[in-house]
Amino acid sequence: MITVDGSLKARLAIWLLVTVSALGALLLVEAYLSSERAAERAYDSQLESAALTIAEAVQWEGGEPVVEVPAAALQILATRHQERVFYAVLDADGDIVSANLEMSIQPEWRRQVTERTVWMHVDNQDVDWRLHGREFDSAGWESQDPVQIWVGHTTEGRQSLTDELFEQAVTRFLAMVLLAGLLMLLTMRVALNPMRRLRRVLRQREADDMRPLDARVPEELRELAETLDSLFAHQRESRDALLRFTADASHQLKTPLAGLQSTSELALKSDQPDEWRRALEAVHSGAGRTSRLASQLLSLARLRHVADGSAMVRLDLVMLLRDTVMDWAQRDVASGHDLGLAELPDTAQYIHGEALSLRELIGNLIDNALSYTPPGSMITLGLVQHDRDVELFIEDDGPGVSPEALERLHQPFERGGRQDTEGSGLGLAIVDSIARRHDARLSLVPNTPQGLRVCIVFPLTAQEASP
Repeated sequence: MITVDGSLKARLAIWLLVTVSALGALLLVEAYLSSERAAERAYDSQLESAALTIAEAVQWEGGEPVVEVPAAALQILATRHQERVFYAVLDADGDIVSANLEMSIQPEWRRQVTERTVWMHVDNQDVDWRLHGREFDSAGWESQDPVQIWVGHTTEGRQSLTDELFEQAVTRFLAMVLLAGLLMLLTMRVALNPMRRLRRVLRQREADDMRPLDARVPEELRELAETLDSLFAHQRESRDALLRFTADASHQLKTPLAGLQSTSELALKSDQPDEWRRALEAVHSGAGRTSRLASQLLSLARLRHVADGSAMVRLDLVMLLRDTVMDWAQRDVASGHDLGLAELPDTAQYIHGEALSLRELIGNLIDNALSYTPPGSMITLGLVQHDRDVELFIEDDGPGVSPEALERLHQPFERGGRQDTEGSGLGLAIVDSIARRHDARLSLVPNTPQGLRVCIVFPLTAQEASP
């Protein structure tokens, strides 16, 4: 029964969505960090330019630095976001020469500026500030002392610029995601098109069309196409075998029925009771053979088409073989032959099988040997134990079978070239079908010095297999 388990398109879309979402999240994080770095660089460049402009305005009067901050420096720091702007000029002793806000420049910061240019974020009156400090060598008429210039502003502009840059990146990203989604749908449609072509090819086939597929498929569908071809080949072989079996069965049934009809017609034309009796005896014998043939045909059809294995149990092959041979030895049909058992293994040989089918297998082996050997022939059955399997065999000293006929002897209606017996040619075919149901191997070899030996090797159950 076919059960629909979701959609292949939906699965592809979900996996692609998950992948794109994961990559998109990483890209958005990177976009925000990049926007933040770009805003930092832009505003830090303004602070650096303002510091240089203020440094150029430093003058010396009476050995002391004097600065009048030019308007250009403040204009550099002023932006449309109206941040608060800070500047301070310190002399060599750390005293303030000029400043516009009360912000304490820590001694530690002043020491750091003497070594390198300083960039830092500080908190002043619960407001985040970005400060830039730098020391400049400034020469006067009487002295040559360095001055420190500190500039800074609040971070609203930086955050606003970061948000603007990030919004632009998100807009571009969403546009790309939308475009990628459309391309993904188109790609899935194009990629799944070979499956739709294959589906159309299969739907256009007639029910009895078992020819190999004639379709171009991508590498990913090659195994599926080969599997379908293999399935069609098996169905074609099964259909051909069924047609051959039906034709052979029709022929086999037609011959005895035609004989019965001819015998009965001749008897109806006669007025002699003796002729009627002989005709009735012939009809009775022919009906028995026809009934047996029909029974074998039904048995073979059942074995080939009903193989669910529901009746399989663990059973002892030694006991089954002994009981079946003893039953056949008491029948009238075996009275003219020497039917017996070889020495059987001392221990039970357990296999996984169906008792009724195995009795039928052994019975067909015995019946086949009785039908194709002359009276007085010796027929022997036995078991040979191996490491992980057990071999059931039957051998006789009859005329045997030619080597050319051995390979096809298990085919239906095959009699090994013999037409002088009442056998139907179905016995070994039934045996082969039962053996296959039990995962057993059938083989036929000439017996020494004459006759035929039929062997069937059954796998032992796990409890009985030797390590």
